[in-house]
Amino acid sequence: MITNESLERIRGWFTGRLPEEWQVGTPAITVDREEITVVLDLGDLKTASGPSSAETAEARVGRAKAFREETRDQRIAIAREAEHRFGRKVAWGVAVGEHRELFTHIAVPVMTRLRQPQRQVLDTLVDAGVARSRSEALAWCVRLVGQHSDDWLTELREAMSHVADVRAQGPAA
Repeated sequence: MITNESLERIRGWFTGRLPEEWQVGTPAITVDREEITVVLDLGDLKTASGPSSAETAEARVGRAKAFREETRDQRIAIAREAEHRFGRKVAWGVAVGEHRELFTHIAVPVMTRLRQPQRQVLDTLVDAGVARSRSEALAWCVRLVGQHSDDWLTELREAMSHVADVRAQGPAA
């Protein structure tokens, strides 16, 4: 479980380690058992007055691509340091205006046992062409739940983190 203190340590380390020119806005740093995801806010682009929405969208994509290419070696070096220090892989991404893009991230296999009614849900998604496999259908379901219950999940994570902090302050077992 990720405690508030460990999350603060990771955020603090990245805040101090990231080059200042990368910190237009505060980086969004999320952490789980396997991975640290750092999404850098590059701000929005200053474009000529009145560009179309398509032009603006493509300009943001182009800026994200340029940043990815220009900073690759530096990001790899920082990721290696962080992976050694915190024992987790590091994923990178950027936000340029409304455009958000992850460059690298890991996919971790998760095993589960499902009863027939739950398997039928997955099979329906596969048969309908929504997913190519049960595994992909399950990932689709998890994304859907995450989108529709984000506030509740955030509140639950905060509560769990608080419990972990209280446990850490207690006497050693």
